[in-house]
Amino acid sequence: MDTMTLWHLTGWEFAALAFAALLVGFSKTAVSGANTVSLAIFAAVLPARASTGILLPVLIAGDVLAVLTYRRHAHWPTLWRLFPAVGVGVAVGTLFLVWADDAVVRTSIGVILLLMAGVTVWRRRQADVSDPSEGDGTASRAGRVKARSYGVLGGFTTMVANAGGPVMSMYLLSAGFRKLGFLGTSAFFFLIVNVSKVPFSAGLGLIDGRSLLLDAALVVFVVPGALLGKWAVKRINQRLFERLVIAATVVGGLQLLLT
Repeated sequence: MDTMTLWHLTGWEFAALAFAALLVGFSKTAVSGANTVSLAIFAAVLPARASTGILLPVLIAGDVLAVLTYRRHAHWPTLWRLFPAVGVGVAVGTLFLVWADDAVVRTSIGVILLLMAGVTVWRRRQADVSDPSEGDGTASRAGRVKARSYGVLGGFTTMVANAGGPVMSMYLLSAGFRKLGFLGTSAFFFLIVNVSKVPFSAGLGLIDGRSLLLDAALVVFVVPGALLGKWAVKRINQRLFERLVIAATVVGGLQLLLT
């Protein structure tokens, strides 16, 4: 029995999932946060809860490609500050998934994303960000509090809906990361976090043999998306890059609220 028959997918539905997988690759190497569109496509084609487990290995494939591309640009002090708080967020998100239905999950995350996009835009208009230095925003006490807050929210949203990308995008932009530092830091962050989520998702029944069969068919589409993103990011200046990241976050938040 082939994968499409196993999931009762039409040709158009599989094509939509393939496009979403391609977009995952693009988002991992170009515009982080754009994969919220992929999240919406997966949730529209597949059962909403099951879609999060199927999407996770596709995201991990994109993370591996992003790490291979931008591994020299990661800012590890920022990552070490985030991971403990992210662990708390993942644990809370796991408990939340035990009782929350799809509508509650979508609404909660959509509101969080839109609020943080608004806060980020406001903060950047209040400060001179013409020449930010990577990671400086996390050194002060206020920076550590911000890192913990975003870490918990990032862990929570990535666990319940694979929607942590926009949360971390808003944090890294607010911390003053330039384009390559942004992509390198987020690449390692999501590879480590997404791999750590696998046991939780499997325990909740979101990853099983059927989901992995579909993943095997979709992962091949991540590679051309990542190559396209690598080509595109060299042609996007810093200001446009930041605007695209914020726009992707807003679109993702609205999709979660309206679907």
